[in-house]
Amino acid sequence: MTVEPVVHIGARSVRGTAAEGVRVFRGIPYAAAPTGADRFAAPRPADWTGEFDARAFGPTAPQFDLAGIPGLPDLSVIFGAGWIRGEDYLNLNVWTPEGAAGGLPVMVFLHGGSFTGGSGRDVSYDGTRFAQDGVVLVTVNYRLGVPGFLHLPDAPDNRGLRDQIAALEWVREHIAAFGGDPDAVTVFGESAGALCVGALLAAAPAGLFRRAIVQSGGASQAMPVAQAERVTAQLAGQLGVPATVEGFAAVPDETLVEAVMQLGGAPFEPTADGGRDPLMGLTKLGPVIDGDLLTEQPVDAVRAGAAAGVDVLAGSNSEEMHLYLVALPSPETTEPLLQAAARTLHPDPAALLDAYRGAGRGSTPLELLSAIGTDYMFAVPTARLVEAHAPHPGGTWRYEFTWRSPGYDGTLGACHGLELPFMFDNIGRVDYGVLDVRQDDEAVRELAARMHASWVAFARDGDPGWPRCTPETSVVQRIGAEWTLTTTADGPEKELWQGIR
Repeated sequence: MTVEPVVHIGARSVRGTAAEGVRVFRGIPYAAAPTGADRFAAPRPADWTGEFDARAFGPTAPQFDLAGIPGLPDLSVIFGAGWIRGEDYLNLNVWTPEGAAGGLPVMVFLHGGSFTGGSGRDVSYDGTRFAQDGVVLVTVNYRLGVPGFLHLPDAPDNRGLRDQIAALEWVREHIAAFGGDPDAVTVFGESAGALCVGALLAAAPAGLFRRAIVQSGGASQAMPVAQAERVTAQLAGQLGVPATVEGFAAVPDETLVEAVMQLGGAPFEPTADGGRDPLMGLTKLGPVIDGDLLTEQPVDAVRAGAAAGVDVLAGSNSEEMHLYLVALPSPETTEPLLQAAARTLHPDPAALLDAYRGAGRGSTPLELLSAIGTDYMFAVPTARLVEAHAPHPGGTWRYEFTWRSPGYDGTLGACHGLELPFMFDNIGRVDYGVLDVRQDDEAVRELAARMHASWVAFARDGDPGWPRCTPETSVVQRIGAEWTLTTTADGPEKELWQGIR
């Protein structure tokens, strides 16, 4: 009979499960349930007492169920399984080795999902392999959508980020009881979670984490208040409520979720002063430069030394936008659509397209749009973050994930989210469906083991296993069927993004 593990945290305790040499504690509330008007307040301390039953995952933040959209493939391995209802969704999950005596490195994962979906309980983020390799792995749920990121003039902005800070503070206070070292915390995230990590490099109180990993994100995509106000006005108009906490507090979560889905995905047109949508229309909600938690683009704060002393590993995938253009239902990528997108993203679209064609980044409109979008949203912000951090204390490393999925007759490529099965090393444990990562391929399993080991080594020792970047040279580790180093990952076409945000 398996003994259920119990961990004491102060006057409280949590009861979990044990299997495969790993103890798991699920759904632990790290902050009070955000209900009513409190959905738009700063997080408050969790108010539970006694012993908490952490044997089953807890609820998730309100979000749309993507499975309900006709014609959409199963994207649960990337965007999560949808809304699991319940008030106490500000919770986290802990995987830790059985018999852990203490002092283990800790990794805290922030999930992606366009700031409107996903959760730390999603099967893709199972932390068993990390725990088996001597890491205490934590996944976090945080507020999404309107409660998490809508700008309201009478509420604190960036509530989702504030939740993440509260979770990191919980880790700081309690993770030693689970065998972790509170002074050896790595915060890491993918997609929207990576953008959150980029923001936390600028906004989190010093000492909450020692290392950070930014996967397919960056630190230069926070929204100006003017753009956030446009989103708020649009949502308030859809709902017929005042753009205030009182107005939105009267709207149930179901209606807020539906309203966000109706916002649409087109990027905002450039403003009169040349400002562009930093999120490229992939989402209308995200971190806001609020003058409080974020006083400027996070990358500028990093450049000024806000993350000095933190080790940073950052990277992106070679063909991020293939997920959106190949796997998701979307209009055919024609030459007129490509031209229109280029006009939205760059003040000189003709020069931009000429540069990408000249660099061999694509021969069809889809390939060119994917390359341009991949650079605008992911690769260029990654390079900016690395360049900003490299002069400061704390090492800086960069990677590019190049392994190409055979999905969609080989056209899915090295798309957004594809590195997750390899980084978590869950191939064989999880069916990755649309990503077409085949568990019976020995080379795939070897790549997963090697990439996962690099992430573990970074969390444990502060070195993923390749040369760091310096102010003079940006060394990029290409991770794929072959592992190669390059110092020329940023071709001349990327120079056209200088000064464009």
